[in-house]
Amino acid sequence: MTTTIQSPRDLKPGTEAESTFRRWVSHLNEEFTRHPSVDRRSEIVRDELYQLFLGRPHGGKLNATLVSELASNTLFEGFDPRNVTLEPEYDGEIDYELYAPRKPLVYFWQMFDRSPLGLNYWLGLRFRHMIALHVFKHVGKGVRIYPHVDFTFGYNITLEDNCSIGRGAYLDDRHALVLSAGTQVAPHSRIVARA
Repeated sequence: MTTTIQSPRDLKPGTEAESTFRRWVSHLNEEFTRHPSVDRRSEIVRDELYQLFLGRPHGGKLNATLVSELASNTLFEGFDPRNVTLEPEYDGEIDYELYAPRKPLVYFWQMFDRSPLGLNYWLGLRFRHMIALHVFKHVGKGVRIYPHVDFTFGYNITLEDNCSIGRGAYLDDRHALVLSAGTQVAPHSRIVARA
């Protein structure tokens, strides 16, 4: 029996939704390009997560004195990457100067994949490609990154043109990790960079 490998179908959202999705990803790309500082990127991510998860803009200062709102306040504070620690920060091999401006974006990536929008493959592929441009050392054209991909630091990863990283894959980039053009990483696999 012969199996024919087919190209992925060219599926798209509705015209109005596609325009909105493209504008949102483009806007975020412009903001992250214009604002490389940790604080500004963290504010952008916090504000976007408020809208993704709560459907409303960030409302400013919280009333931390009300016991009845402690759970809500904990949730709200958790949208700000400056209030969150991520696993790579505990790794003794981290170059924190390289990681710090990437951390808000790594957190945004992880939270996007856990949001209702993370189920939208069309949008998710474009969102992750955009974020990867700011997190990884280099990202080529036609790169496809599926949901729940994880990596150690990000700043040591080079993805050449037309790479595909399957759902749930792990890229261990404690050292330089280069995936050559056309590489396809299977879902839930682990790629380890060697020194």
